[in-house]
Amino acid sequence: MHIVTGPSTITRIEYWPVDIPITDPFVVATGARTIAENVFLRVTLANGAQGYGEAAPFPEVGGETRESCLRSLHRLSKVVLGRTAASYKEVGHLLSEQALTYPAARCGLETAVIDAYCRASNIPMWQLWGGADVRARETDITIPITDLDKTVALARGWYVRGFRLFKMKVGKDVESDIRRLEAVHRALPGISFIGDGNQGFSRQDCLTFAQGVKRFGGMMALLEQPVVRDDLDSMAAIRRETGIPVAADESVRSLADAQEVVAQDAADYINIKIMKTGVIEAVEIANFTKASGLKLMIGGMLETRIAMGCSFSLVLGLSGFEVLDLDTPLLLAGDPVTGGYRYEGSRLQPWAGSGLDMTAASSPNVTTIE
Repeated sequence: MHIVTGPSTITRIEYWPVDIPITDPFVVATGARTIAENVFLRVTLANGAQGYGEAAPFPEVGGETRESCLRSLHRLSKVVLGRTAASYKEVGHLLSEQALTYPAARCGLETAVIDAYCRASNIPMWQLWGGADVRARETDITIPITDLDKTVALARGWYVRGFRLFKMKVGKDVESDIRRLEAVHRALPGISFIGDGNQGFSRQDCLTFAQGVKRFGGMMALLEQPVVRDDLDSMAAIRRETGIPVAADESVRSLADAQEVVAQDAADYINIKIMKTGVIEAVEIANFTKASGLKLMIGGMLETRIAMGCSFSLVLGLSGFEVLDLDTPLLLAGDPVTGGYRYEGSRLQPWAGSGLDMTAASSPNVTTIE
């Protein structure tokens, strides 16, 4: 990459750890979390523009921990320093080459560079991607694996706030999963479900689960990543045998993965997550998915509104996203970010300011590379 010194040259990179408690333990088939252990970043350009990013590693999904993220960021910051934010695409590709197995770290740095560039250009981040679909959008809400009474209580609380699409974490105990969904279905009229197995089901367990939900009359909008990421045969079989759309999540960590899912006819939806791929590759996967005739879903890890705002910018900018799973800031006990998009019940409201239009206070524990 040719390095040019100018107003959009990256002159300083800061990053610091952030702990955000989760209101209710976030239990999925592959693990549990009670605190989001994330990293915030701030990139400063020669013209004074600043951009924010976030790394939200989820070890059970991507293999990254916060410690490995911090180590990776120390190295990657030195690679990016002195480059121009206007070349954000090249920066994204360079980071992929340098740290393929650290997507959350890459994502945080990419987001901050893109945010700084958009602020310097005085455009909202969604405009950078085209601004093709700028409107308020509905998100689902996630219900973790927990006991029957707690499941219904959580669902009822979100229902009162306007949520109607419940993403149920499943995949640990198929009979218990069916009972939990049935209890929510009986308690709350007019709802539908996403069953998110997080790779926890066998093929047969997933078929049993789908039959059980059908038996009590539950509306299953999607089955998300029911089986292990490499078992595309079972994904394809589950689609055929249940008639329920299947979304590939953990199965797609790269554009090559998305191409394989399409080649094997293994999914109806691809779930875009910037923490799995970085931002630029997420855009490439989204464009490929649409061109291939599959549908788009977008989600996240345990993220604040910084990373989720970047994902929402893709929804507003690229268009074509049918299912939004952009709820994790609502699952956190606090919001350490000011400005940007906002939630009104189950709806995300777009923002008009430049970049992500957000700020976050740094901590005394900040690392500065300049």
